[in-house]
Amino acid sequence: MRVGFIGIGNMGWPMASHIAGAGHELMVFDVDAARSARFAQEFKCKAAAGLAEVAANEITVTMLPTGKIVREALLEDQGGAFAKALKPGALVIDMSSSEPVGTRELGVEIAKRGAVLIDAPVSGAVPRAKAGTLAIMIGGDDKAAIERAKPLLLAMGKQLFETGPLGTGHAMKALNNYIAAAGYTAVVESLLIGERFGLDQGTMVDILNVSTGRNFTTEVMIKEQVLGGKFATGFALGLMAKDVKIAADLGEAVKLDAPVSRLIRDRWALARERLGATRDTSEAILSWKDDLPASKK
Repeated sequence: MRVGFIGIGNMGWPMASHIAGAGHELMVFDVDAARSARFAQEFKCKAAAGLAEVAANEITVTMLPTGKIVREALLEDQGGAFAKALKPGALVIDMSSSEPVGTRELGVEIAKRGAVLIDAPVSGAVPRAKAGTLAIMIGGDDKAAIERAKPLLLAMGKQLFETGPLGTGHAMKALNNYIAAAGYTAVVESLLIGERFGLDQGTMVDILNVSTGRNFTTEVMIKEQVLGGKFATGFALGLMAKDVKIAADLGEAVKLDAPVSRLIRDRWALARERLGATRDTSEAILSWKDDLPASKK
């Protein structure tokens, strides 16, 4: 297939490399033209000069930081070049972590050009992007378009899940990351409380991992990334804060009272404000460790 790929960042680079490796005719575009040129040279594909050139492909994949940036790239940037050049029958796959309601609105705009939008966000972070083993959540209203996308998606991921109508893939991704963020928050608060009371944090993690408190944070992240001070998961704190906000906002959009989601949203927004959006997700503990009141003497 002729595939355009917009967004050659930490995730986009390895994902696009698997598309090239699968033998598809790939064209890449990034706001950093030098970066897309390096990619094109390394993987023997083409770097697009502009968004109109990307739109000429059968399928376009977006892997960008936010839904707002996706919308701008597809409808507004370069004078709306992508949308103007989009051909009837084209397929657009947004693999970013975008807002589900915004995805449905974008789908309407893409449909006006005779094309189809599906959402296919991923889970697995940079290591699984490099390995080509991402979990991919697919939302879409056009079953034929989803089937058309699957061979391409299987070049980047190991597990494909059809989640329902357009936007449900993005909803699932945000809710997954909310759960991950909530688990991290509970674990590090427990470690900070325990340490003040005299518990050893390493021992606490060992106990949690053979007890009912076991979760992704205790099993995978804490010892190496947090207690070990590595802080290098490859997932930016700002992106996690954004995804948690999407999940909390979605609860409000469907008129469900979900107070825990709002608390976690505010906690991660505080971490982003104190540390900066580009810091690693695992560093959030550094923004909270002095918040707990000192033990009464």
